[in-house]
Amino acid sequence: MKNEFVRTGLFVAAAIVAIGAANYIEPEAAKSEIFSDTGETFFPEFRDVMAVKAIEVVDYDEADAVARPLKVEFRKNRWVLTSHSDYPAEAKDRMAKTAAALIDLKKDQAVSDRWEDHAGYGVIDPLDTKNPSLQGRGKRITLKDAGNTTLAELIIGKAAPNKAGYRYVRLPGQKRTYAIKTEVDASARFEDWVESNLLRATPADIVKMTLNAYQIDEQFGRLVNLQRTVMEKDKPSWNDQARTTAAALASLRVVGARPKPPQLAEQLKTGQLALTLETVMSLRQRGFHITPNGQLLSNEGELGVETAQGLIYTLRFGEVVSDSTAVSAASVAKPRENRYLFVTVGAKNPDKEPQAKALTAKFADWYYVISGADFAKLHPGRREQSKVVAPPGLPPGFPAEMMQRERPQAMPGQPGMQGPARPPVQGPALPPGAAPRPQPQD
Repeated sequence: MKNEFVRTGLFVAAAIVAIGAANYIEPEAAKSEIFSDTGETFFPEFRDVMAVKAIEVVDYDEADAVARPLKVEFRKNRWVLTSHSDYPAEAKDRMAKTAAALIDLKKDQAVSDRWEDHAGYGVIDPLDTKNPSLQGRGKRITLKDAGNTTLAELIIGKAAPNKAGYRYVRLPGQKRTYAIKTEVDASARFEDWVESNLLRATPADIVKMTLNAYQIDEQFGRLVNLQRTVMEKDKPSWNDQARTTAAALASLRVVGARPKPPQLAEQLKTGQLALTLETVMSLRQRGFHITPNGQLLSNEGELGVETAQGLIYTLRFGEVVSDSTAVSAASVAKPRENRYLFVTVGAKNPDKEPQAKALTAKFADWYYVISGADFAKLHPGRREQSKVVAPPGLPPGFPAEMMQRERPQAMPGQPGMQGPARPPVQGPALPPGAAPRPQPQD
């Protein structure tokens, strides 16, 4: 037995000597294979940007410990955000740049071949459910063709220190991490993929704004805290606050959107708004209320905007957003600040009606979500005042379209509703600055 131990020790010693001799004779042979693919292309088969028909970006929200995906696809000859109820993806430059950034992408420098280093480089897969780490997760970007075949897929991590333009990346499922020079901008923010100017207006276009500030007392079905502010260009009312509001309107960007019921959207497009249970409930859930005669009210009032081109926008401010699926990953950190927005458009002159109709079709399908910062600019804090309750005819000086209407307590489903419910009423849907004419009283 003793001789066997001696022989084993001799074999081990001989192996050590052999390895040492090999390292001395050929030191490169003992090095890691980590640099073997330096300079190679990540996706050699991906050559055509036009082949990309789907882009998915998955980001990780460390605060909520959840992955937040955004997916855009080319469907029926247009790009839509399939992760957000098929909202139109209007930022076509971003789509092209995101896809093009992965073509001919080189493996510039391998920095690690260890799984344990992924957190430090920020390249943990955001979809990895087995890794317990809540930090060090990167963004995963995937490009696919029309047949759902993956063309390119990469996890993008932290920026490399002291190397401008370089980021750490790795391929999903592989342990090797690289530092590469890339301009890929993988954003999972809803607002980065949609139009940056919702109203398509400039500050110079806006000539008049009317803020009808009020609140709805849902318990008693009435308006309270009524206040009206008119701001008109080239008049004393066009002050710093007016200029701030106009600038906010000209750069209004939505941070989320929720689809309206198809029936309601179609009614808005055709100009015939009917009271149905689905319509009433959909509106109420988001802070909007419709009276039996077709008047639309909102929890936080409305802003009328008139442009030099003869268009009149009405922006109605609804409830705060509590559903995080309605907003982008970047906006859920403070969900109470986000608010629903309902937009309608009309024409001051007949020659602008086709343009107003086209914009109406654009806005009719969606409840928009705006940030708390934009809401504060569009709806500045009301002046200190005692609580005012609206009588049946609303105070003098309030917009004519809100006078001589049935009192809001008659809204279907509202507490305090008196008398039998009215059948659906049809009439012009939310024209700019004016609501439908009153229906005959029973």
